[in-house]
Amino acid sequence: MNFGDKIMAKLSFNDIDELKEYKGKLLEYSDWHLVSQEEINMFADATGDHQWIHVDIEKAKKESPYGGTIAHGYYTISLAPVLIAQIFELKKKKMGINYGLNKLRFPAPVPVGKRIRLKAELKDLKEIKEKVYQVEFLLTFEVEDQEKPACVAEVIYRYYV
Repeated sequence: MNFGDKIMAKLSFNDIDELKEYKGKLLEYSDWHLVSQEEINMFADATGDHQWIHVDIEKAKKESPYGGTIAHGYYTISLAPVLIAQIFELKKKKMGINYGLNKLRFPAPVPVGKRIRLKAELKDLKEIKEKVYQVEFLLTFEVEDQEKPACVAEVIYRYYV
């Protein structure tokens, strides 16, 4: 996937009231995304995290318990905005911001060359001041052909409507 491409959301909500109806429910799954070595190398360059388990293919094949390079955990969670945009759109909003995380875990690695997808559940949605909503999602990043998820996160967004 080229991240510059137009993203088509699977669910479309006109306003925050329509989104509220999904509180406590599964929203949807994103499309599968291939984790490439090129993306991992670019992430390493952007963050300065060039640990060999991420970028040294030959050493990782020989010495890593995973048999090859793996994605950075923070690379995985950084895909949340683009993958969640595949799941749903909220049409009537001025803006949305990432507000933070309640919990973040990386139970299993993401081997480079595997595909991942995002499962999003709407945990909570409340108005915190006039026309400002705090929305909590449970995000689970699944790895194709792998039982354990790569990342499980409780994330908070704020929507200004």
